[in-house]
Amino acid sequence: MPDLPEETEAAQAEAPRPQTPAEAPAGAAAPGGSEAPARKRPKPGERRVQILQTLASMLEQPGAERITTAALAAALSVSEAALYRHFASKAQMFEGLIDFIESSIFGLINQITERETSGSVQAQRITQVVLQFGEKNPGMTRVMVGDALVFENERLTARMNQFFDRVESQLRQSLRLAVDEAGSSTPTVEANGRASALTAFIVGRLQRYARSGFKRSPTEQLDIALGLLT
Repeated sequence: MPDLPEETEAAQAEAPRPQTPAEAPAGAAAPGGSEAPARKRPKPGERRVQILQTLASMLEQPGAERITTAALAAALSVSEAALYRHFASKAQMFEGLIDFIESSIFGLINQITERETSGSVQAQRITQVVLQFGEKNPGMTRVMVGDALVFENERLTARMNQFFDRVESQLRQSLRLAVDEAGSSTPTVEANGRASALTAFIVGRLQRYARSGFKRSPTEQLDIALGLLT
C-alpha cells in the first residue's frame, strides 16, 4: 500500500472560526468618557456566515447540551429576532452547516477521483479526507454523526444518512476498480462488502472522536487500518 501523506486537501477544509462579537453600539460611552467607535454594519451575507460560524464553534464544546437560539443569539450579542431575519428556523441553520460539509468533502472527493487512477488509492484517500475533515472541524463532526441533531428536525438526520450513503457509493465505485485490477471473480460482491466496511469504519472513528470529547483522533494509525481494509 502506498504511503499516505500526513496532510491532504481536507486540512484546508476547516470551517472559519467565529469573529469576535461586535463592540459596543455606536455612541456608547467608552472608559474614560470618550465615545466608542461606531459599530460597522455587516455586509450582505456576513451576518449569516457569523451565525453559522458561531453555531459550529458552540458545537465544539465537549458534552454541550442542546443549543438554543437564545444561547446562540447571546453568543453573537444579537436578539433572537435578528437570527430569524437570516434563517427561518434553527433547522435551516443546521442545513447551512450540512451544506458546508457536503460541498467541502464531495469537492475533495471529486478531485481525488479525477486525479488518481488506482481504485485502491482512491478509496484510501476518500477515507482519509473525510476523517481529516472531521478532525479539523470538531463541531461539524457532531453534526455528521448525528449527536447534534438528536433534538432537531428528523430531515437533518436523514440528510446526514444520505451523505454517508453517497460516500459509500463512491467508495463502491473506487473499490470496484481495485478488485477488477486484482482479477476478482466476484468484483461487485467484493466491492460492495469492502465499501460497507470502510463506511462503517469512517462513521465509527468519527463517533469515537466526538464521544471522547475530541480526544481520540479519528486518523490515529490510519495507514495500518487502511492496509487491512483496502
